Amino acid sequence: MKLKDKVAIVTGGSQGIGEAICRAYAREGAKVAVVNARKPALGQSVARTIQEAGGTARAFPCDVSRREQVLKLVEDVTGAWGTVDILVSNAGIMINKAVEEYTEEDWDLMVDTNLKGAFLLAQAVIPLMKAKGSGKIVFMASIAATHAFPNSVPYCASKAGVWMMTKALCAELAKSGINVNSISPGNTATPLNEHLQRDPEFVKLMQSYTPTGRAYLSTDEVAGAAVFLASEDARAIHGVDLIVDDGWCAM
Repeated sequence: MKLKDKVAIVTGGSQGIGEAICRAYAREGAKVAVVNARKPALGQSVARTIQEAGGTARAFPCDVSRREQVLKLVEDVTGAWGTVDILVSNAGIMINKAVEEYTEEDWDLMVDTNLKGAFLLAQAVIPLMKAKGSGKIVFMASIAATHAFPNSVPYCASKAGVWMMTKALCAELAKSGINVNSISPGNTATPLNEHLQRDPEFVKLMQSYTPTGRAYLSTDEVAGAAVFLASEDARAIHGVDLIVDDGWCAM
């Protein structure tokens, strides 16, 4: 097991990519904090399923954009399991609109969740990791960090911030034994886009964007990258954005 007895916090862990990461980490022996802000029952369901499969997991509530809730999360996780070895900052929000239709509240919600939340989480766990001279931080960026998409200005901006924060934290923390990296998934099949997965024209369009001809990644494929970056196999990898996109960015 690549993550045996490691303690991992996974935000946005109740569905989609986050849920797949929680399950993959548990299979590799980690103790998993399944973190969810808006739908606690979903987080509890994921934790229960992991427990029933013989893994170790607990659900924790947290709005990652609120410092006091982030600090409480880290306090509760360390109270339960003693430390934090791995942080996966995966919680994110995307709202698609024409630029002139966005409200200030739309901007704040996406930037506060996607970028500020990632910063607050890292800031909260870094002292624990520095104290023991090791730790893994994995941010969920996006191919939208480096490739512009219409009707997505705040999302693209927030993910570009995550991408650069990965590099800046790497420069600051590598000598402390902390690996900081990010993952940029391509188009991934999740419950949030099920309606598009059933749209033949949209699927055909997505297939045209990848050299493999696939329209969607599976969440398990992204989770595999998260397992790698949290493991000792990635001990020499610092400040890297691991693109998992079926070759989208190569086209």
